[in-house]
Amino acid sequence: MSGWGSWLSGAEPTGSNFRAVSDTVPQDALYGALTPKDTSWTCAGGFTTETQVWYAVLSDGAFVTSQVIHSAVGLWYPQIQVTFKYYNPSTGQKIWKSLSVSKFETPAPAGSGRDKAASYDGRSCKGEQFSVLHSTLPDGSESYEITAHMDAEVQLGYTYTRPASCAGWKVGAGAEGGKSFFGANQASPDGFVVHRFWPRAHTSGHILLKGQALDARGTGMFVHAIQGMRPNLVASRWNFANFQSDALGGVSAISMEFTTTSDYGGEPGSAASSKAAASGAEASKRRETRTVTIGSVVVGERLVAVTAGTRGAAGSAPKHSNTAVEHLECVQDPDTGYSVPQAIRYVWDGALLAAPPSEKGDTAQRVQAELRVELGPPHPVAQSKGLVDKVDVLGEMPAVVKKVVSYMAGTKPFIYQTLLPAKLKLTLPADVAGASAGSHEVDGTYFGEATFISE
Repeated sequence: MSGWGSWLSGAEPTGSNFRAVSDTVPQDALYGALTPKDTSWTCAGGFTTETQVWYAVLSDGAFVTSQVIHSAVGLWYPQIQVTFKYYNPSTGQKIWKSLSVSKFETPAPAGSGRDKAASYDGRSCKGEQFSVLHSTLPDGSESYEITAHMDAEVQLGYTYTRPASCAGWKVGAGAEGGKSFFGANQASPDGFVVHRFWPRAHTSGHILLKGQALDARGTGMFVHAIQGMRPNLVASRWNFANFQSDALGGVSAISMEFTTTSDYGGEPGSAASSKAAASGAEASKRRETRTVTIGSVVVGERLVAVTAGTRGAAGSAPKHSNTAVEHLECVQDPDTGYSVPQAIRYVWDGALLAAPPSEKGDTAQRVQAELRVELGPPHPVAQSKGLVDKVDVLGEMPAVVKKVVSYMAGTKPFIYQTLLPAKLKLTLPADVAGASAGSHEVDGTYFGEATFISE
């Protein structure tokens, strides 16, 4: 979830210098339909990181994720990575692979897949070691076929399919839909952040691990993210949740949240932190941060709500809706130096969407959901609940990117990854996709990431 962008600054402007998508898009217009261009590779230059990530929990409870990362770092040639992670909570087996890609192409050349007559657009890409091929199927569903030779131990041949009934989304319609902008000059922003989602997808195919072919049947999601600034300028924190269940005909709740640094947010000098108060002239530049939370709820394999909310300083109530993420019972982790939660609470609150979804939701009828996940202490690891990894982000970056980040940012970001069974509390305002109005408790599987970049 790292991003890059303009890192030169001039005179400090007055007024807010951050425009959150959760502030600019009305609550009845949060659903934005995806176009082919929305999930096509842009391969932008400057300081931009673009990623496509696929997550799934397989039928045996194992977790898998594949990612393609395009990192542009100034005048250097873009760095392309393909990563794969497998984790089986029953056996404890964990495999992580990362490849530096050569001969990257997008669109993928015609005939790159099994159908040698097929052609592809910018939603597909290919390198010497892998291919990701997008297809639109006759019934309106879409798929990504992922093929990769990670090394002698790991080969991938599996597919993510979004059912036609479950629309992909961004926050707000149009070419600029989904974007939050950094910088006081709206005509020429310092950078932006955007996410586009498939909130629910089904997986099939096989994954070959150390000579053993695993059935890749499962359920997951897909996200395409672009971040047009250096990561230490975009955000100090990220929170991500992916909840999936087969109950009620197929339920999904996904959440993506970031908190700006004090370089971007409210008026200069509005930061109320003790650091700002003690730093004299520096305090006059620090801003009250903004936290942007977006998400969606799927019921009966149908998108029923897109949610978005904005918060100011820590502890402030969300604006526009109750959509938010809350860290609870935080303690210091000696392994990373960060104060991390022993529980996390996610809230979704959004207008009910019609079927199929239109650009206007019914704000008089609210879809609400809540998920509380007990994580336990971060240290020692044996006492944590569902902890998959504490990921040292710099350790997984390409060498050129790592040097620029560590030199210009001086940060050491970590991602806490968690996989656990969980219970979603869901409230529907009306009968939806075969589910009755009222309250439901939905058992499913949660995968979450809490990312810490700076204090």
